[in-house]
Amino acid sequence: METMEVEELLKQYAAGERNFKGITLEGMDLTGANLSDANFTRANLRNVILKDANLSGVNFREVNLGDAYLSGTNLSEANLIGASLVKANLTNVNLTGANLRGSNSREANLTEANLSQANFAEANLSQANLTKANLSEATMIRVNLIRSILSYSNLEFANLTNALMNESILHAANLTNVSLSGAMLSGSNLSEANLSKSTTIGATLSEANLSGAKLRTTNASWTTLRGANLTRANLFRAKLSWSNLTGAILIKAVLIDAKLNQTNLRNADMSGAIMPDGKTFP
Repeated sequence: METMEVEELLKQYAAGERNFKGITLEGMDLTGANLSDANFTRANLRNVILKDANLSGVNFREVNLGDAYLSGTNLSEANLIGASLVKANLTNVNLTGANLRGSNSREANLTEANLSQANFAEANLSQANLTKANLSEATMIRVNLIRSILSYSNLEFANLTNALMNESILHAANLTNVSLSGAMLSGSNLSEANLSKSTTIGATLSEANLSGAKLRTTNASWTTLRGANLTRANLFRAKLSWSNLTGAILIKAVLIDAKLNQTNLRNADMSGAIMPDGKTFP
């Protein structure tokens, strides 16, 4: 890889050059730089500083951005397919409509990032911090979010089909109209989360914490909720047919008009729960 100095890079870009494929900028400071629509395919940008830079439409396919500092950077519509963002700082970054399919953002900091309509299909976001991130309408099919933090994040209308989310933290997250069919959420924390109108058909939420969660009109048919904590959860008109709630805690849960056809409630604690007919369980 050819190493290029910052001054030379900016000079060539100003002259109209956009192809910087395979170059090395490791550890260099490009704070506030405008490099929109440039091509950095397979470049080495490890430890680079791109704070508040304009990188809209940039091609970062298979780029190494490990430990990079990209806080406040505009990466809207960027191509980050297969890119490495391991432990990168992406706080407040704008990745609206960006393509991160198959990328690796393990342990990255994406706090308050705008990831609306981004494509994270088959990406690795394990142990990433996505607190207060906007992931509305994001494509996250088969994404790895194991042990990630998504507290207070907005995932409305996101597609998390077959996602791996075991032991993830989604406290008070907005998951309305989300598709979680086939997702793995064992041991996850969804306390106070809003899953209204979501779909979790075939998902696994064994031992998950759903205390105080809103699951109004949620389709949770064929869902595994063994040992899940649903204390004070709102399951108004939720579909739980053929689901497994063995040993689940449903203390003071609201189940008015819920569908419990063939639901397995063996050893479940229903103390004070409001049943489908409106009567309180003893």
